[in-house]
Amino acid sequence: MRKRRKRAEEKENVERWMVSYADFVTLLFCFFTAMYAISNVDTNKLGKFVESMRTAFNISGSRGNAFSVIEGVQVFMPTDVELESSIKEMLGTLISKSKGGIDVRRDQRGVIISVVDKFFFESGSADLKKSSKEVLDKIAEVLKQSTNMIRIEGHTDNVPINNDRFPSNWELSAARAINVAKYFIRTHNIQPERLTTIGYSEYRPVASNDTPEGRAKNRRVDIVLLNAAESGKEPQ
Repeated sequence: MRKRRKRAEEKENVERWMVSYADFVTLLFCFFTAMYAISNVDTNKLGKFVESMRTAFNISGSRGNAFSVIEGVQVFMPTDVELESSIKEMLGTLISKSKGGIDVRRDQRGVIISVVDKFFFESGSADLKKSSKEVLDKIAEVLKQSTNMIRIEGHTDNVPINNDRFPSNWELSAARAINVAKYFIRTHNIQPERLTTIGYSEYRPVASNDTPEGRAKNRRVDIVLLNAAESGKEPQ
């Protein structure tokens, strides 16, 4: 009797591993199905997928980066990287001709198209130059290729301004960002709800204001294609 009971218990224990194995195979199938499904979607959808995965796994940490951490394992998520590469390819000739005046880079907010002010404005002015059309039209083509939210930022150097239109660099930087946004809306029908504008004045420099070269780099308009994490912080 004891031997028969022992054999029954051994048989039950031997077969129990199959339940765990079946669960593991099911999880693998779900994972690779999801990977296949997102292989050809746009970057904004992929960003939303990443955020969904974060929520599902209750993951905290660096949001908006190209990396996600799942249970201690760093997984590469090429959302912003692919978008940056695509934009650089589309603007390749324009970037080369600008001789450093137009730059594409990436940070925790998303991908940034940075244009120094001389391509858009005369000194101390927020009115778009006629010659700015070439650059703005090319950038508009890029913006239409994505569904990302867009933040347009105006920046100045630290040289004070005080004229009839702009009592300080705050007003100048904000007006420049607004006029770029208006051009995209009026000329290229980019949805206004995708756009926000902000003026940072002199307080977000990318170079030292101690030299003319540094000040020239700081006088810029940054057009930021926000990733899913940053877009989620925008007012709805």
